[in-house]
Amino acid sequence: MVHAFTQDVPIDFPTYERIIAALGPEPLEGQLVHLCVRRPDGGLRYIDVWESVEACAAAFDDRIHPAVARVLAENRPAEEPTSAPLEVLHMSGAGVSAIA
Repeated sequence: MVHAFTQDVPIDFPTYERIIAALGPEPLEGQLVHLCVRRPDGGLRYIDVWESVEACAAAFDDRIHPAVARVLAENRPAEEPTSAPLEVLHMSGAGVSAIA
């Protein structure tokens, strides 16, 4: 079963780009979709879909949190921004057939 969530993050787009660069070119294992969108108030929101909760947790532990720590250093917030789970009722698209 897929794991999907949204997360509003307290960074600007140039900082986001530095985090993405710090992640490196290899895809995150288990990540099906990652969107970074601008909220109406100007902040950033992530919309993520993963193969599983476990794949998501492993990617955060192994790759995402270390990249964020390198980029934000002492400016990193003390706590992870709150995420809100999404109930996926339907998925379609070119990449979906690979997981079905």
